[in-house]
Amino acid sequence: MAEIAQEGGGGHKKGGKVRSKKMSTRIDFTPMVDLGFLLITFFMLTTTLAKPQVMALVMPEKDIKKEDIEPVKESKVLTLLLGANDKVYWYEGITDAKLDSTDYSAEGLRKVILNKMEKVKGQFGLEDYEDFKTKEPRKGSFINVIIKPTAESRYKNLVDALDEMAICKVRYYVILDVSDLEKEFIKNPAGGLKFNVEEQIQAATQ
Repeated sequence: MAEIAQEGGGGHKKGGKVRSKKMSTRIDFTPMVDLGFLLITFFMLTTTLAKPQVMALVMPEKDIKKEDIEPVKESKVLTLLLGANDKVYWYEGITDAKLDSTDYSAEGLRKVILNKMEKVKGQFGLEDYEDFKTKEPRKGSFINVIIKPTAESRYKNLVDALDEMAICKVRYYVILDVSDLEKEFIKNPAGGLKFNVEEQIQAATQ
């Protein structure tokens, strides 16, 4: 509440001027503090807290036997090596692979995946399958994407790569450890990649 107090007095002095009364104002902020706490409590109770953003990821069982793995043609395989400085290295197939690099933009990694899907479609056509949720018949690509994060990559890089799998509707993809041969491949792309298929199978079953 505001209070007005009078200070000084105005009197008549002989031979002097008439002085006016001075008014001073004092404001009591106690109700304002109470109102502030009420507003804070109101917003805390009515505001929806931010929900954590999660990505649904279905992982296969760990107990996979070597004889249960179906062979995949090299021409269907695209390998992504997630490197440092938000760079992703990629190569097609396994034998006689040629390394290239790009970024995680729509004109980068997404274009690489879509181009590979077009190659696979031209060679093998499209696969008929049933949608998991709606049970409706669908057509999808036979492409198989292998994602291998390196020690220099960030967690965000893996999330971005998985986002591209969902955007491009890649049905078959797996996350594996990067091999020593692939690390050397990144350091010296001109040297080529002499990757043993058995090593790929062993990494998938561990």
